Amino acid sequence: MPKRLDPHEGNPDHAALEATRGAVSGAIRWGTFSLLAGVVAYLSSPIFRNLTVQFKVYLWMCPTVVGSMIEADNRLRGYESMIRRRRRAAMEDARERAYVREIEELERRGRE
Repeated sequence: MPKRLDPHEGNPDHAALEATRGAVSGAIRWGTFSLLAGVVAYLSSPIFRNLTVQFKVYLWMCPTVVGSMIEADNRLRGYESMIRRRRRAAMEDARERAYVREIEELERRGRE
């Protein structure tokens, strides 16, 4: 059975998964907003009503795609930051353990 990877160790597959989650979240959020803006424009503007369906879909898709990219980038940056914090903490713990070992060794030598 393959070993399960820790999602917090910096695996590229986990980073891609986090970016995908962000992309879906951003697409839903910005797509909903642009859809509501399209409905308002349809109800209030005769110019918008006279546009072709293809152009209306294009106007809906543009903010959806941009929102998807922005949120994916935001999630990926957050993931990278979390990985950096965890690695930094692990390095600090390793330094602290080495320091404690060195102190204990010096104390043992001092007693002898």
